[in-house]
Amino acid sequence: MEFFKIRRDIPFMRHALVFNAISLVTFLAAVFFLFSRGLHLSVEFTGGTLMEVSYSQAADLGSIRTSVGKLGFNDVQVQNFGTAQDVLIRMPVQKGSNPSQQSERVMAELKAADATATLRRVEFVGPQVGDELAADGLKALAFVVVGIMIYLAARFEWKYAVAGIIANLHDVVIILGFFAFFQWEFSLPVLAAVLAVLGYSVNESVVIFDRIRENFRRYRKMETEQIIDNAITSTISRTIITHGSTQLMVLSMLLFGGATLHYFALALTIGILFGIYSSVFVAAALAMWLGIRREDLIKGSVKKDEDPNDPNAGAVV
Repeated sequence: MEFFKIRRDIPFMRHALVFNAISLVTFLAAVFFLFSRGLHLSVEFTGGTLMEVSYSQAADLGSIRTSVGKLGFNDVQVQNFGTAQDVLIRMPVQKGSNPSQQSERVMAELKAADATATLRRVEFVGPQVGDELAADGLKALAFVVVGIMIYLAARFEWKYAVAGIIANLHDVVIILGFFAFFQWEFSLPVLAAVLAVLGYSVNESVVIFDRIRENFRRYRKMETEQIIDNAITSTISRTIITHGSTQLMVLSMLLFGGATLHYFALALTIGILFGIYSSVFVAAALAMWLGIRREDLIKGSVKKDEDPNDPNAGAVV
């Protein structure tokens, strides 16, 4: 399905150097903030206290956050757990206070605000568990990267694998750079969003690479730059439909999902926007500069040379 069809190819690759220079500057800035400021890790990674509290009626999460904030606890996560009456509270480790003292102070403040507040359970997440989660997260990221490279190399050619994975890592590092610069909380849901962006971004790259391969078979006299421009232009309608629909869903989570989904949706929003950008201007341009050729992809007979603007193009000879 297409909303529109562009008859004349847009010269994306003519401006590839400028856009990749912008990407390089953005990437280096993200790396700088990651090293200079670091990520603001959540309780899952740093350790802390987890409390489950039950109320007789629907809990007011905003009021609970205010009550806990009065005690001097920063970066407290408050969310519903199962039902509207059950609340899960995550608090980071506070110097000079053990987990038992923390939970007692919090429960005293919550009962002062609402006498029906009942403590269901309290758990302490140690720093060692957080370190294990961080290590497992890095392993998951590494497995995803290796898997994507193997897939692209097997389906296309090693030049496409290199271009695709650089573009995808470009998206991941920029997402992390945003979180480091603004000191947004980096939690397990955000890590899941980063891994999702990797898969989502490679999908757009695969669509463009696949169209480039088709064009190499179809247009024998066209230059590589023209082949890539035609491939990107011919998939624009699909890109708008797919990414527009996904972005609407993610924005609804961002705007109406509450504090629990806020950073998860924020990471996906940034990732989707940069995923489109990197697939068009980074992945395709890198593949071109790596020297992709018709011979890299075509092993047998090829199709006759055709006009890329001919609606009847594609007949096999």
